[in-house]
Amino acid sequence: MTDSTNHSSDFLDAAPGVVVVIPFYNGSQFIERALCSVYAQSMPAAEVIVVNDGSRPEERDFLNTLCERYPFSVIDKENGGQGSARNAGAAASSAPYICFLDQDDFYLTHHIRTLVQAIPHDEPRFGFVYADLIEADGEGNVVASSAIQGRCAHPKTSVFEMLRADMYILPSAALISRAAFEAVDGFDTQFVGFEDDDLFLRIFHKGYTNHYVDQAVTVWCIHTDSTSFGMRMIRSRFNYFKKMAAMFPDEPWRNRYYLRDCLMPRFGRYFVDHVIEATKTGHASLFEMRAILSEYAAIVQASPNAGSKMRLRAIMALVRYSPPALIRTIGAFTRLPGVRALRRALG
Repeated sequence: MTDSTNHSSDFLDAAPGVVVVIPFYNGSQFIERALCSVYAQSMPAAEVIVVNDGSRPEERDFLNTLCERYPFSVIDKENGGQGSARNAGAAASSAPYICFLDQDDFYLTHHIRTLVQAIPHDEPRFGFVYADLIEADGEGNVVASSAIQGRCAHPKTSVFEMLRADMYILPSAALISRAAFEAVDGFDTQFVGFEDDDLFLRIFHKGYTNHYVDQAVTVWCIHTDSTSFGMRMIRSRFNYFKKMAAMFPDEPWRNRYYLRDCLMPRFGRYFVDHVIEATKTGHASLFEMRAILSEYAAIVQASPNAGSKMRLRAIMALVRYSPPALIRTIGAFTRLPGVRALRRALG
């Protein structure tokens, strides 16, 4: 944790410029709450940009009404997902530091001030600073006063840690150096989910530093309309797995086995679970989920260092040839969705 007492009041008085970028997609029920939280900051942003990511015309019209009350800029673009919207907003701004805010989240009053205070002096490779969040439902009602503390190590010190588990760095609770953001070309727009982990891992891997503030600065609102749900997230998870497998090949001479020790334990059970659950429910995307599992299995089988190959082949045979009734029976027997025994076998 970076203590704000390490930073002088002169630095705060001459605080560097911060842009707040808010991706907007048919979010009229949330966006004013987000904007209000930005304009209520104890340390104001130098720029505020809302990126309309191909919303419906009536939703875009709603932004016009808000522009009459709040001095923010609007950028219009074709729908390309949250990552591309964030990139567009960052590219249209000039401030040396970037804060993002999802349309359905909102800042606490000292969000910008707290993160600016944690920027270290004289650190030419400063990458980002991030903090905790309050977890809430879609209406903003508090579910937990801390969303990330205790889930993993902070700040980030190892690629292994960042590959082995979700990183719990949320853009809505982070401040990023423009230099670091541009050095890695921003968000990878192929992802709709996992674009956050991908960005912060690449910034770390490029040699930029990160710092953690152990207090909540944002309210993170989770609801069923969030991008965390649905087939797009399943595809994005698999694409992220493939990108990381290619980016971090095994290094036996260093006793580093990224696929076996990091990626398989983290992702393998999900690819099996998706097929199991889709088979049980007759999901319309069952064929695609089976294709994802088959491709995952092929990657594992091709690795000379991956374990559990026999068990994975057995699982593949089960999900490929067993009738749905048998899959439902197995699921009921284990009393857990996804079949606990199969998940254990992949770990």
